[in-house]
Amino acid sequence: EVVETQEHYKSRWRSIWIMYLTMFLSSVGFSIVIMSVWPYLQKIDPTADASFLGWIIASYSIGQMVASPLFGLWSNYRPRREPLVVSTAISVAANCLYAYVHVPHSHNKYYMLTARALVGFGAGNVAVVRSYIAGATSLTERTSAMANTSACQAVGFILGPVFQTCFTLIGEEGVTWKFLCLQLNMYTTPVLFGALLGVINIILIFAIFREHRVDDMGRQYRSINSDGEGSDVLDQNTEGSIDHVAVVALNILFFVILFVFAVFETIATPLTMDMYSWTRKEAVFYNGIILSVIGIESVIVFMVVKTLSKKTGERAILHAGLLIVLVGFFILLPWGKKLPNIQWQEIKNTSIPRTAPSEMLAPFWSLPELQVPSNHSAEPVGCPITQSWCLNTPMIFLAQYLSSDVLIGLGYPVCNVMSYTLYSKVLGPKPQGVYMGWLTASGSGARILGPVFVSQIYTHLGPRWAFSLICGVVVVSLLLLEIVYKRLIAFSVRYGRMQE
Repeated sequence: EVVETQEHYKSRWRSIWIMYLTMFLSSVGFSIVIMSVWPYLQKIDPTADASFLGWIIASYSIGQMVASPLFGLWSNYRPRREPLVVSTAISVAANCLYAYVHVPHSHNKYYMLTARALVGFGAGNVAVVRSYIAGATSLTERTSAMANTSACQAVGFILGPVFQTCFTLIGEEGVTWKFLCLQLNMYTTPVLFGALLGVINIILIFAIFREHRVDDMGRQYRSINSDGEGSDVLDQNTEGSIDHVAVVALNILFFVILFVFAVFETIATPLTMDMYSWTRKEAVFYNGIILSVIGIESVIVFMVVKTLSKKTGERAILHAGLLIVLVGFFILLPWGKKLPNIQWQEIKNTSIPRTAPSEMLAPFWSLPELQVPSNHSAEPVGCPITQSWCLNTPMIFLAQYLSSDVLIGLGYPVCNVMSYTLYSKVLGPKPQGVYMGWLTASGSGARILGPVFVSQIYTHLGPRWAFSLICGVVVVSLLLLEIVYKRLIAFSVRYGRMQE
């Protein structure tokens, strides 16, 4: 057997740590503006509505879905440094474009759409990161490495909203540099900070990252990506076919996991503005804090599942994670009789609908703060009358919302890391770039459909319909997991090379 040298071991893990950093920066690029996209969109282009917000959020994932298989294929045949550097450079340029979407005199919402799509295209390097880590770790190292990767992604989701929350101190006006046509405010400064982090990432990839491959036993071998480092390497043993039923099932499960979390992310700001009469700035600030706490919770979960998976196995933990997510969305269903406050500015000059029940109108007209003069310039808050469900759907209490946040923040990271770990183990020693690209594309497809789904269903039918449908989707995914449960085993275990 070829024994790994200490020098090779250190170089291999330095490269893995660079991949952790790349994953972290990719998630920061998404989350650093997620809470401020809606208020910024309303500020730069008043013609944009909540439905278009869904497309703005989804554009990131459209770009990632297109790019992931391409970058994955590229990484199968060329040194991974190439797609990593190119993808990160695209993200840097796209973040700079986002900082200038306020400059044009019209169609600003489409410039924002383009900028977010390009940021997502650059984030297609997630497939390269995952495939490299899967190939550079032994079977015993894999769960821990995948958990660390997801933890870095979660830390990015934590710090992104934290950065955004800190940048709210700059305010909506901020500072304007006329010679650069640049406004440094609470909306643009975060993306420029993200661009700076991307430049640092490129420098570190050139300076530190090296290609390494090991088999399931931890023995190093040569691959097409190798730079020729090390001479004592084994030939790769790839005999045996991949269980494509398990691969397809894990793609579907991963789609569901990302779908429900994308719904949760997208709806946070509009839901809290509608239910609790928060202003744009309050919604960005408070949800930033809430998502930061959820991110901290997720990191703790990632650390725990690394140990727990050794005792119970990845499949059982994935099952438990889906059950927790189901309970989280069930709690979010609206109950009770109290209705949300209605935006006065939407209805101040409109007659009362005569068909509406008197008990529905009583709490609205009895509120003295709604009697505002027509020249009042304050930002309208509450549930807009254009969403007809606001008149008959009970509000979701803050305790419900926070309890749901805690449960989804517990279940999502468990499902995320277990699905990636099982997927990489099912694929085995074969090149995983394209397969990881398809898995990332599945997640991106979920991030496309999730925001569009929830923005349409929520806007037209309300939270009861939106969250009921989500519960149904999670139940179906649990049934699928039961069907394929016995097939979700490692490639080497399937062919008897290792014991489970």
